[in-house]
Amino acid sequence: MHPALLLLTDSRLPAGGHAHSGGTEQAITSGAVHDVPSLARFLRGRLHTAGALAAALAAAACAQAAGTPPATAPPHRLPGGQAGGDAGPWVTLDREVDARTASPAQREVSRTQGRLLLRVARRVWPSPVLDELARAVPHPHHPVALGAAAHAARAAPEDAALAVAYHAVSGPATAAVRLLGLDPVAVHGLLADLTPALGTVAADACMAVTTEHPPPHPKTAHAPPQPDPTDAGVRPDPAAPAAQPGSVQVRWAALPAYSAPALDLLAEQHARAEIRLFVS
Repeated sequence: MHPALLLLTDSRLPAGGHAHSGGTEQAITSGAVHDVPSLARFLRGRLHTAGALAAALAAAACAQAAGTPPATAPPHRLPGGQAGGDAGPWVTLDREVDARTASPAQREVSRTQGRLLLRVARRVWPSPVLDELARAVPHPHHPVALGAAAHAARAAPEDAALAVAYHAVSGPATAAVRLLGLDPVAVHGLLADLTPALGTVAADACMAVTTEHPPPHPKTAHAPPQPDPTDAGVRPDPAAPAAQPGSVQVRWAALPAYSAPALDLLAEQHARAEIRLFVS
């Protein structure tokens, strides 16, 4: 684990994460979460759906950051802050997140958190990659911003995936303590029980969306490329930069699309609630 993860996953990072419950507040209002056992089920379900998807997208963003080419001109803006025309890989990835986020409320929350995290990361870890992301997508989705920030902090894609996976359960767990008055030690025990699953989710996320390109062997440097049996039928995205020896490239067609309809419904209900403690 890269030490930068301690900062990226710290609730005290001034990026606004403490104001979000990840659906926990509305789950408590609906009665779905009411004690430690029901919270345990909620956290595990969240980790393996929305958390696993966000982890894969963050790993993709971190890998993409390693191969981001410099911008040649300011991009044309579309509504929502995205670039138009030849959008490039950052806008492509951000649109992939949009396509996998069915709830408008979830999309808005993700972009709000992403914008705040990107602002903080550009000051803590100044990087041309973060500047390029800010130019291409001023309001990026949270997994995209976190993946790029992880790269700027010299962390690896799996580190980014682990940070997002932990974020997917730690924030909701803390919110449950505040809302229900649960025993904080018991709730942290739930997080401890989830640590093996966190590692598995992060590793699976990284393997699902990236593939390494090792330096060519002297005897095979000029040999024709061989097909990858694990990528049968997958064609490279023309927006992605060319693979360089020793680089890690995003497998765009392999990005997962896990869904959590219950979390989407909770987010929409929460957005319309008249009284609420958390933003989401």
